[in-house]
Amino acid sequence: MTSYVYLKTRLYQGRIRRRVLIFSATVVATITVVGLTALMLGDYPLTLAQTFSAVVGQATDHLANFFVRDIRLPRVLGAVLVGVSLGVAGAIFQALTRNPLGSPDITGFSVGAATGAVVQIIVFNTGPFATGVAAIVGGLLTGAIVFGFSRSSGINGIHFVLVGMGLSFILQALNTLLLVKAELSAAQTAQLWLAGSLHGIGWSQVGFLALVLAFLLPLTFAASGDLTIMTTGDDVASGLGVNVQAQRGRLLALGVTFTAVSVAVAGPIGFVALAAPQLARKISGTATAGVGVAALMGAVVVLVSDVIAQRLFAPTQLPVGVITGVVGGVYLMWILYREWKGHWA
Repeated sequence: MTSYVYLKTRLYQGRIRRRVLIFSATVVATITVVGLTALMLGDYPLTLAQTFSAVVGQATDHLANFFVRDIRLPRVLGAVLVGVSLGVAGAIFQALTRNPLGSPDITGFSVGAATGAVVQIIVFNTGPFATGVAAIVGGLLTGAIVFGFSRSSGINGIHFVLVGMGLSFILQALNTLLLVKAELSAAQTAQLWLAGSLHGIGWSQVGFLALVLAFLLPLTFAASGDLTIMTTGDDVASGLGVNVQAQRGRLLALGVTFTAVSVAVAGPIGFVALAAPQLARKISGTATAGVGVAALMGAVVVLVSDVIAQRLFAPTQLPVGVITGVVGGVYLMWILYREWKGHWA
């Protein structure tokens, strides 16, 4: 039996490893099961039949319709879309930097988007839509600054990561200063948002994310071949006909935008972009984390984490960023330990 399957779609044409297809199908099934579980559980528990009826708007129980269609379903879809966005962003940055730490969490893009939102909440406070726009602007500005300072190194390896980390520390200090100087109500709102939460997400945010991803994902899939080639090095990629500088700029803009829109909707949900591509690579058995498998892994990580955040201390709900932060911190320490062990072995 061949280990590859030939796939031809509008977005992709080529061979895919059979193991990757099995992995993708398993993750999709996991997302479906966990999503249904999230729709059923809560302060108003439902059976599977009631849940299906409510999803299509045919439940005779009006409360079931309300909880499923207005509260739980947007949250589940929001978790999936935010996870997809973060997974793709992580795959892009780790491929561009050829570094497992090259994720928006480490390189400052998530913090930059958060800073834009905090400035809007505390200084202007003109509403949720403006907060989302400010987060996107903050993320893009941070990306431009990091790109400018690390451009001479070709955005490769440790230089890019260190520049991003340095800027991240500065922005975190700025966020703290803004919170200290703000009025109590504004500071509380900003602090809650900074925790990273899907609580209260509605259809408007889901629609916004879906539209943005519908525009960005085809562009990313179209560039994924060049992204894979660029992991071999600039000289090799140039020799194979890739316009490295132009493609790097486009991919950087895509990665920052994926990060910024997820932060705009849910706040900075940490470490998903760091862990999802690496988990996808290890489980699927590929040398690099493809955009598609990283997106699926990001979706399942955020969705599972959000269900845990809702039910771990029920009826008290934790921000999903607390769960991903704890798990991601442990994962980061494991990465650093592995690198240290390999260096001194």
